[in-house]
Amino acid sequence: MPSVPLPGEKAELIERTVAFQGHFRLARYLFRQSLYRGGQSGEFSREVFERGEAAAVLPYDPVRDEVVLIRQFRAGTFAAGRHPWCWEIVAGMLDEGETPDEVARREAVEEAAVEILDLVPLYSLLLSPGACSEACSIFLGRVDSTSVGGIHGLDAENEDILVRAMPFAEARALLARDEIDNSAAVIALQWLAIHHDEIRSRWR
Repeated sequence: MPSVPLPGEKAELIERTVAFQGHFRLARYLFRQSLYRGGQSGEFSREVFERGEAAAVLPYDPVRDEVVLIRQFRAGTFAAGRHPWCWEIVAGMLDEGETPDEVARREAVEEAAVEILDLVPLYSLLLSPGACSEACSIFLGRVDSTSVGGIHGLDAENEDILVRAMPFAEARALLARDEIDNSAAVIALQWLAIHHDEIRSRWR
């Protein structure tokens, strides 16, 4: 759910210009805002990486107590000075007319070759609100992980995705060793850790 405004919180958009348009878009915004101490700020500019809306899903098999994680090269991770392959959950951007749950189901097939049997919505959040407009709806998806694994992805999008079904205990151990640094994956796995017994009872 979006943040609920507190009394007096107002922002005025004065101007928006596109600073760069390539595979992604960077826009420059000129704002004025209300101040908590009273009155209004002067004009100030911020660059925003305009990304759109995404959906992410953690596939989970409650019978085998396994999660499905994926691993692929990430340019942003490389630019951050980290090893550019990291454990993630299935995710993708919404195309026009799609809903987040539809994208979660589609991407599960495209990226991991697994069918989502049921979905539980977890959170809808902004991953980096100071600089990026991307909103992400995160789900837990019930799957049968019996035959999950291998290398998947769309050739047209240059995807080379390693898919692995692993015991949930192993995924939690990766978290404990700080070996998962993708925010959506951390959030979904922590949610499952909190609700583990409840969701297994519900889905078995």
